[in-house]
Amino acid sequence: MGSPLQNVFPLQKAVTPWPNSSRLRDVSKDDVSKVRRFASTTFRKCDVSQPFSSSPNPSKSFFPSDMEIPPGLETTKRKVAHSDEHGFSDDLDQVRVPNVIVMVGLPARGKTYISKKLCRYLKWTGFKTKVFNVGEYRRTDANAADAIHGANASFFSPDNAEALKVRTESARRAMEDMADYLNSGTGSVAIFDATNTTKDRRSIIIDFCKKKRLRCFFIESVCDDPAIIDSNVTDVKVNSPDYKGLMTAEQAKEDFMNRIENYKRQYEPLEESEHESLSFIKVINAGRSFKVHQVRGHVQSRVVYFLMNIHLLPRSIYLTRHGQSEYNAMGRLGGDSPLTEDGRKYAAALADFFEEEEVPGLRVWCSQKVRAAQTAQHLKPDFHTEYWKALDELDAGICEGLTYEDIQQRYPKQADDRATDKYHYRYPSGESYEDVVSRLEPVIMELERQANVLVVSHQAVLRCVLAYFYDRPLSELPYIDIPLHSLVKLTPRAYHCDSTIYALDLDTQEWAETSAQLPLCDSPRD
Repeated sequence: MGSPLQNVFPLQKAVTPWPNSSRLRDVSKDDVSKVRRFASTTFRKCDVSQPFSSSPNPSKSFFPSDMEIPPGLETTKRKVAHSDEHGFSDDLDQVRVPNVIVMVGLPARGKTYISKKLCRYLKWTGFKTKVFNVGEYRRTDANAADAIHGANASFFSPDNAEALKVRTESARRAMEDMADYLNSGTGSVAIFDATNTTKDRRSIIIDFCKKKRLRCFFIESVCDDPAIIDSNVTDVKVNSPDYKGLMTAEQAKEDFMNRIENYKRQYEPLEESEHESLSFIKVINAGRSFKVHQVRGHVQSRVVYFLMNIHLLPRSIYLTRHGQSEYNAMGRLGGDSPLTEDGRKYAAALADFFEEEEVPGLRVWCSQKVRAAQTAQHLKPDFHTEYWKALDELDAGICEGLTYEDIQQRYPKQADDRATDKYHYRYPSGESYEDVVSRLEPVIMELERQANVLVVSHQAVLRCVLAYFYDRPLSELPYIDIPLHSLVKLTPRAYHCDSTIYALDLDTQEWAETSAQLPLCDSPRD
């Protein structure tokens, strides 16, 4: 059987255009060899948050000096087509420019909610990201004993010159810290969480980013739905540090509504004409509609993709591993073995659980492995089970079907490499946890869009999903302990995710319930 490249480029009668060539020519074995060598040498894993550096001659920094590059595939630095008013050009170096995500909108429009969700998503996908909330800077700059502490709506009046100085200084400090975070190489994306409701304030931010060589993208949250605003004020704002212990809930709500009115007096919505190179997305009424303008680059595209998939509707996400399989009982990795007797007991108990729970509109997503399908087979047909290849277990490559003891004996270097960096380690001819995160991104987007869902999958896959909803660092992701015959219920909230664990006693067929996040496992090997 031919190699993948031979299948793509058949050696007989294959015709293909080469870059920088005005004619077509046959693909020879020598051509295929060059392409193979080029691909195997250059298409290596990169840290998406820290792209490889450019140089005056990028081809020398990217390609090994001893490698012959196929005709037309030589890389040279692109000529600058133009520079916009903020100093950004079409130069190849712009790949390395850190990104600033700037929130815009009146209070109680979900800016902080969006900031935290977006930060969690970007970190999960590998971008080093941090939120800089100006309100937190203000609370440290202001005197808690005075009215300018922020627990009074007058502090946010455009007529209050003294308070305006405090707010301006707080924003300046947050911006300086943000620039230090990005330009020091500590992070690659910063989210500037503030109202930024005037054109003048946004112009200051744009000029600041231009000076610091940062790329700007604005997210404006627009909401005129009284129900959404009232819910946000009641559920979140009255319990904020500005009011906690200083006012009753009723007083806090009244004061916060007055704060909104003060901001409305000076609010100027984002407009395309504001700046020639302005890039933004407007999120209208919690995602009912969107307006996207002039998106630039990979990070901004991912931000738009994410924002157009999240919603605020209440729902629950249930996660479970398949029941015990024959390979589980033998301590072997991967494979496609069926369930054991204990595994079949769990499958029956799982169906009974959801029969009693009566979760409205529940959908079931299942991996395509036999053990997962058998675990889901007794669930009601009304649940509409879908089988996702993306939910299959991490591929252990040459170690499939082996025990950890086998791996240690046969491939001691592989065992040591995995123990050193479990998240990035890739099994030969297999996958890493990092690879699983990449293939799960569409699953996460669908989970953000859907209502109630049950996911029947595998340990490595569910670790990746839980790390996203638990907001765990990638270094902890491979160690989240997910026992067999347990069910996790996640209920996303505005600023966190509730977690309930149900553990089945196989002998009594009873579920024990605890409200907590799953801990890290004791054994670093599993």
